[in-house]
Amino acid sequence: MLPSAEGYFGSFGGRFVPETLMYALSELEESYLRLREEKTFRGELRSLLEDYAGRPTPLYFAGRLTEYVGGARIYLKREDLLHTGAHKINNTLGQVLLAKKMGKRRVIAETGAGQHGVATATACALLGIKCTVYMGEEDAKRQELNLFRMELLGAEVRIVRSGSRTLKDAINEALRDWVTNVEDTHYVIGSVVGPHPFPTIVRDFQRVIGEEAREQVLRAEGRLP
Repeated sequence: MLPSAEGYFGSFGGRFVPETLMYALSELEESYLRLREEKTFRGELRSLLEDYAGRPTPLYFAGRLTEYVGGARIYLKREDLLHTGAHKINNTLGQVLLAKKMGKRRVIAETGAGQHGVATATACALLGIKCTVYMGEEDAKRQELNLFRMELLGAEVRIVRSGSRTLKDAINEALRDWVTNVEDTHYVIGSVVGPHPFPTIVRDFQRVIGEEAREQVLRAEGRLP
């Protein structure tokens, strides 16, 4: 599904934010729509995904699972084999490269289990941009290893001790940071959430999974599922 000009996916979407963020979101939308059409930007991102992240990922036929379940032939798209161990880096490499092209000197992100934080810190370390990650205190206790990895990569991890001390509160603090430092900071949202154009941007940077899977399953089965 493609969004409307106002950023709606059907009855969902839109841009309901404080006035202080409207200019930043408009700037982000304009920059993204321009850069995604540029061969140089697309080439840089493709190179990062292939040479650094490890794309394309294999499509694996799960023979024993297929036999156990019965019926459908089950394939697994092995995003776990990417650098940092998850699909998150597809989006963070794209967004941090976008931020750099926009002249932003700093990136912020929220994280729960830590995977998005690690992927953002990794992209920032690679591309030379300062990184701050917000993480709820409860999540930080549960995911100490990922907290260590983020700091090892040079990110500043700010522990959130308000509210439920989980992802929801980390997002709130990240948004407060962005409102305060909007001139030089880009907020790397990790999922298809938030105000327009973030859902579109994240969707576009993650579409590589589906594009690869389509080509791979056609090669393996001669047809689409």
